[in-house]
Amino acid sequence: MPGVIAKVEPLTAARALRGPFDYRLGAGMEGVDVGSMLVVPFGRQRLLGVVVGMSDRSDVPEERLVEPLTTLDPEVPPELVRLGLWVAEEYCSTPARGLQLVLPPGTGRGARPRVRPRMLLAAELTRAGREAIIAGAGGPRQRAALEALRRGCRTVADVCREAACSHQTLRSLERRGLVRLERVELARRPDLVTVGARGPASLELTPAQRDALAEIVARLDAPEPGGPLLLHGVTGSGKTEVYLQAVAAALERGRSAIVLVPEIALTPQTAARFERRFGDLVAVLHSKLGAGARYDEWSRLRRGEARVCVGPRSAVFAPVRDLGLIVIDEEHDPSYKQDGDPRYDARRVAERRAADAGAVLVAGSATPRPESWRAMRRLTMPERVDGRALPPVEIVGMLGTRGPLHARTREALDEVRARGEKAIVLLNRRGWSSFLSCRVCGRVWECPQCDVTLVLHRAAGVVSCHHCGHEEPAPRSCPECGSVSVGRHGIGTERLERELSELVAPLPVFRLDSDAAAERGAVARTLERFDSAPAGVLIGTQMVAKGHDFPDVTLGVVLDADATLRFPDFRAEERAFALVAQLAGRSGRGPRGGRVIVQAIDPEARPLVYASRHDARGFAESELARREALRYPPFAHLIRVVCGCEQQGPELAAAEAVREAIRAPGAAVLGPAPLFRLKGRERAQLVVKALDRAAAIAAVRRAVERAAGEFSKRGVTFSVDVDPQ
Repeated sequence: MPGVIAKVEPLTAARALRGPFDYRLGAGMEGVDVGSMLVVPFGRQRLLGVVVGMSDRSDVPEERLVEPLTTLDPEVPPELVRLGLWVAEEYCSTPARGLQLVLPPGTGRGARPRVRPRMLLAAELTRAGREAIIAGAGGPRQRAALEALRRGCRTVADVCREAACSHQTLRSLERRGLVRLERVELARRPDLVTVGARGPASLELTPAQRDALAEIVARLDAPEPGGPLLLHGVTGSGKTEVYLQAVAAALERGRSAIVLVPEIALTPQTAARFERRFGDLVAVLHSKLGAGARYDEWSRLRRGEARVCVGPRSAVFAPVRDLGLIVIDEEHDPSYKQDGDPRYDARRVAERRAADAGAVLVAGSATPRPESWRAMRRLTMPERVDGRALPPVEIVGMLGTRGPLHARTREALDEVRARGEKAIVLLNRRGWSSFLSCRVCGRVWECPQCDVTLVLHRAAGVVSCHHCGHEEPAPRSCPECGSVSVGRHGIGTERLERELSELVAPLPVFRLDSDAAAERGAVARTLERFDSAPAGVLIGTQMVAKGHDFPDVTLGVVLDADATLRFPDFRAEERAFALVAQLAGRSGRGPRGGRVIVQAIDPEARPLVYASRHDARGFAESELARREALRYPPFAHLIRVVCGCEQQGPELAAAEAVREAIRAPGAAVLGPAPLFRLKGRERAQLVVKALDRAAAIAAVRRAVERAAGEFSKRGVTFSVDVDPQ
């Protein structure tokens, strides 16, 4: 009998485990197919597994096969099962971890789902009930309940509250045939932010917008959509409106869309714009939603009730039907890269999913990555929609300057105060001070779990590690020598907030960083307060430079703009350019115009000079020339392997074993080399640089699996990062 063997990947964390495993389907499981979730016996455990294939035969004797214990709802779309397995293969992870990316929210590895639909008891008037209202039949509480239903109350709880009656009253009405009671599913919907969602329902497009939209629509109508498109538009050129009308075109053709944004903080704002245009067809998926709301939004997409999904990188796995369009907004942003295993890049996953679905992929940015600039067909929007010029950018050198603010910056902020205007100030470092030291004996406060210094957070009265989260009370004296002379070094957004509050008083100062945004909804509240204030200053980390549209901002300031250039990272210049250019784009969108001041140790740094000219083309082409000479992406591919262990020694031996096992022609293996201790674990890393991506990935996967079999028993963990950021 065909299809009686289900090939199942159990959701287990073991890297050395190689599936899938065959299970015999018994009576009552005729509907099991690819994407079905099964509870299966696995050794002495009961595990959740996903069916990845069906067969009519097995290499295992039939008498040795066992049957699944039960099935779970809902099923995962087969195309997402294939995508999850591809992610596991592409990023040297395990099938179980790849499949977990596509499962319904709240699904764990255990035998029971953690989240279920929210069911409520609903009441509905029958024809006899309407006649009873006219006739005035029943007692006072029954008549009040019938009247509440007539006025539109839906749930039993609402009727009881409105009519001051009990559930028994409604049960009595049900027995008389006057009311129908049934359990219904109640959707839990996320609250969306309205800031930035203003404006007409649709806008007349500029010629550049029309040309870009026409190309996207032509791709939607083509039998083969072709490769991805890069929508390169300056800040304020109206990329969002192009996205909106492209989504509308996809919906008109009976297809769905996924819109990716770089930050969870931006998701509600972007979703509000799309919901304003498309109503309940829009669903939101991101990790800050409650588990119930996330499950319900996933289910609406799975059923086809919602056809537009908005969210950060994980939304690339949304279960939309008939996918026609994927939009990647701010495609340059590094947050599209996942930190945990599997360390996928949502931009590359989106390309794969669009190719599999025959969908159009549009990646948009004012500061595109050099990789995208080289690989994608460009649609250019060189001017702002209102015709206003981009703001002038002034770079000021900080050598010899005391304090965090240059004199030119102080003058500009004082002008904002005097005129009652708005400014945005970016400092990509949170906390009060970067580190503390004893002025007498030189002791530096360090994290006991990581080889890094602790950052002072003065408001909370703690010093904390930004890697593992370790906290301890802020010191009043040195435990080594007893001195009370504790020096504070560097400046973060918390200290800058205090300084600016004094400088621009009485204007309000708003801070937006991960400390200030720790509570749910804090980002939205901060942005709404800044948006509604007649004047003020918004300061924060890179969160303030991403996608916000405040027409009345007249000044943008970037502090320590070349800080990233001091890191040993070949992408450092790309990030410095994007950070400055994106913040510059927040200024001068209104009738008052605007300007930007950039503070740097080296005002002649190449990315800063290009950013001051708003010259994305010049920077991309010069950066590509540099990378080609050095054989960095996109002219080569990088894979990073990190081995960790609680005890010092095995991690270096494991990394050396991986190095010796890598067999990839033409690939260079750098390392192994020690890494700083993180979360109490000693670490070592090696980096593979190769021209043949597929061959290098396969070679690293084989080497890591071989080493894991030998070293996992010694407490060594392995982390593989393809395309490390």
